[in-house]
Amino acid sequence: MQVLANLFLLIFVIIVAFSSIKIIHQATVGIVERLGKYHRTAEQGINILIPFIDRFRNIIDLREQVVDFPPQPVITSDNVTMMIDTVVYFQVTDPFKFAYEISNPIMAIENLTATTLRNIVGELELDETLTSRDIVNTKLRAILDEATDKWGIKVNRVELKNILPPDDIQKAMEKQMRAEREKREAILRAEGQKTAAILEAEGQKEAAIREAEGSRQALILEAQGEAEAILTVQKAYADSLIMIKNAAADEKVVALKSLEALRDVGNGQATKLIIPGDLAGLAGALATIKEAISEPQPDNSQQ
Repeated sequence: MQVLANLFLLIFVIIVAFSSIKIIHQATVGIVERLGKYHRTAEQGINILIPFIDRFRNIIDLREQVVDFPPQPVITSDNVTMMIDTVVYFQVTDPFKFAYEISNPIMAIENLTATTLRNIVGELELDETLTSRDIVNTKLRAILDEATDKWGIKVNRVELKNILPPDDIQKAMEKQMRAEREKREAILRAEGQKTAAILEAEGQKEAAIREAEGSRQALILEAQGEAEAILTVQKAYADSLIMIKNAAADEKVVALKSLEALRDVGNGQATKLIIPGDLAGLAGALATIKEAISEPQPDNSQQ
């Protein structure tokens, strides 16, 4: 019997010894109470408690936590009731305050978020609420962070997950968005037609300018060609007169040239012909030419 009692005593001591050893994991701490009063905060690793005197109140997670709260009814300043659900990111910074300053921290944060959200959105209209999420998030985070500081909680971020207006408001908004899209489409179509008409008019204008420029250049080139032709003819005529002068032509040659000029005039298409006044001189020139032609030519074969 003594052996059995000693065995039970040994087992009891082992159980008490093992129950006195507590292991705290990374990123967590434990609140240790001694005789019902806060004693210390147990850090990560092995912690030994005095049996029947010390005990763990709770284990607190120091990591950042995310809580998704259900949608809450909120009324805007223009009397529109909408459902808004929020997501809160928070972290425990003071385990002692978290354990002793608040009994149910998650419920406290949820209720505080709902009431603060109603106050913020109640000052905004429907359109402002839908387009000012960043402003609402910033204000909500600042208020929650200040209120939860005495609980040992740090609110890092608050996000509005969904904003759900009533069904009739959603249908009206869809119609408004559809009308706005149709308006933008009509404006873009009109601007496209306007741009096309302007480009077409500019193209026609440019074509007309280029055509007129081409006609002007053609006329200029034609006039320059005619002027060059006249200058060439006159230069050739002047050169012929200079050659006749340099050749010391007698009256017979001059008379012959006059007859050639008269022949050219007669061959023209003019309906009127002007005859020189000194026909007697012309007749004399003809007689002289005739004598020149009828003169016997020397016989070069006898030389």
